[in-house]
Amino acid sequence: MSRTPLRPLARILDARRRGENPDAIERENLRVRHEVMRDKARLRAEGRLLVLAMFFFCAFGVVGARMGLMAASDPMEPRASASASRILAQRADITDRRGRVLATNLSTYALYAQPPHMIDKVGAAEKLAAIFPDLDVERLKKDFTGDRKFIWIKKKLSPEQRQAVHDIGDPGLLFGPREMRLYPNGKLAAHVLGGASFGREGVSSAEVIGVAGVEKQFDDYLRDPANGGQPLVLSLDLTVQSAMREVLYGGMKLMNAKGAAGILMDIHTGEVVAMASLPDFDPNDRPRPLTQGDASDSPLFNRAVQGVYELGSTFKIFATAQAMELGLVGPETLVDADAPMRWGRFNIKEFQNKNYGPLLSVTDVIVKSSNVGTANIALEIGGKRQQDFLRSLGVFEPTPIELVEAPTGKPLLPPNWSEIVTITASYGHGFSASPLHLAAAYSTLLNGGTKVSPTILRRDRAEPGERIVSPEVSAASAKMLRAVVTRGTASFAAVPGYDVGGKTGTANKPLTNGRGYHKDKNINTFAAVFPAHDPAYVLVVSLDEASDNSGSEPRRTAGWTAVPVSAEIIRRTAPLLGLRPEIEPATPDALTLTSN
Repeated sequence: MSRTPLRPLARILDARRRGENPDAIERENLRVRHEVMRDKARLRAEGRLLVLAMFFFCAFGVVGARMGLMAASDPMEPRASASASRILAQRADITDRRGRVLATNLSTYALYAQPPHMIDKVGAAEKLAAIFPDLDVERLKKDFTGDRKFIWIKKKLSPEQRQAVHDIGDPGLLFGPREMRLYPNGKLAAHVLGGASFGREGVSSAEVIGVAGVEKQFDDYLRDPANGGQPLVLSLDLTVQSAMREVLYGGMKLMNAKGAAGILMDIHTGEVVAMASLPDFDPNDRPRPLTQGDASDSPLFNRAVQGVYELGSTFKIFATAQAMELGLVGPETLVDADAPMRWGRFNIKEFQNKNYGPLLSVTDVIVKSSNVGTANIALEIGGKRQQDFLRSLGVFEPTPIELVEAPTGKPLLPPNWSEIVTITASYGHGFSASPLHLAAAYSTLLNGGTKVSPTILRRDRAEPGERIVSPEVSAASAKMLRAVVTRGTASFAAVPGYDVGGKTGTANKPLTNGRGYHKDKNINTFAAVFPAHDPAYVLVVSLDEASDNSGSEPRRTAGWTAVPVSAEIIRRTAPLLGLRPEIEPATPDALTLTSN
């Protein structure tokens, strides 16, 4: 930038020539220069003020917009998460069909140590071991006196434990807030709920993830903030579940069984109202899986869903129902039941080598549980049609129930469906399925004949399924099952006021080497329907290696073990299900005209 000189030589010479004072020129130029500098300074100041004004305007505009947005939004509780981590700790509740809590969250604390900040490391280790007996005091001393900078001690603390640790007073023992999963009903519905554990962890929060059951199956739903904390509603009824587990546990002990399973299902919707597997566990303190031995002996094993067994004579009703649907027989059709039946190198015998023949009605084949009568019906049906029918009932594939363990309960089928398999499969031997398969198949057969898929979620209405048998065949099958209780192998299932129908099934357990069967180890099953004249619910009870030792000799059949347990479950749960006891409608006497 060029400046005008204060005393320009030309003007100075000119002024002297005219006799003027040259200093006046300098003063004038100085005044002009000061005015220019003043104008520039004013412009700079005005520009800065404008920028500052724009800044304040934008800042107040953002604050005002945020205040307006907050005023227009719905109030929400802040979610528990760490400021330095994106660990999402919130998880939705799980409730039964009536809204009672099965799983929820509880605010608690974790305990960790920072050894460099500890004062009395050995003393703190000894005091911690006294508070937590499961901790190894020597291991704690080694960790505290070593080079480690951070040590997790306990992931969950009770208020009493936290206070006891606080009273130690060591600054190196610190607490981290977190949420834990709480199951307020303890062991109740343990296999359905499964359990939860911690995923990613920080000192200020921890990620709660499902590890089994519906907790794992619906893990994404339970953790999704978009659901607004809406609970996962199951089909279970807590009071019915409690009653069934109590009776099943007592029956398992009374019948000297090593395990038990029970399923109560609505035959129209497929909703599982109660499901129990024993022995069970407390999901608040989930045990570790077995590392050796038989996995089915673990309390984590869900016998109702994962356990596949030969379910014995409970399958006979499927053979008679298919034969009636095909028009081959009717309820009173006589069939060959002369035992033993010779087929190739195999002898088909009745229980205790009885002979119900030479002829039995189809109804009496079910009532007396005739292996030979069922085998002859199955041969008339044929292997191909038998497979198609069983497949339509869903017993050849894992059940579609919403449990993460369901795919592991895959039925065991013979590689070659020969004629002898057609015979043995008709009375529930030669292939294996789970108690849940049996409950779903009975529901399909007895609800009027339409396919039912089991579900652990509450359904507001029944979804119409594929028709498997006609309503007439469905009603006839229910009537046959009722006769099994009134004059057959399940007489102990009679419950006054509730006309119970059902079918027993006793199957010897196969040897572990697959070559033959145990003589004194059975799977005893009873599949019941009630009320039989207007079917509403199916109950399946299975006992593993049960034996009634109240008599002079052990009695290991389902009629002596699974049936009385089932009767007590129905007696306890039917009123809870809203079923009022009633007099069974009597069949009117037939009149025969003898003369006019």
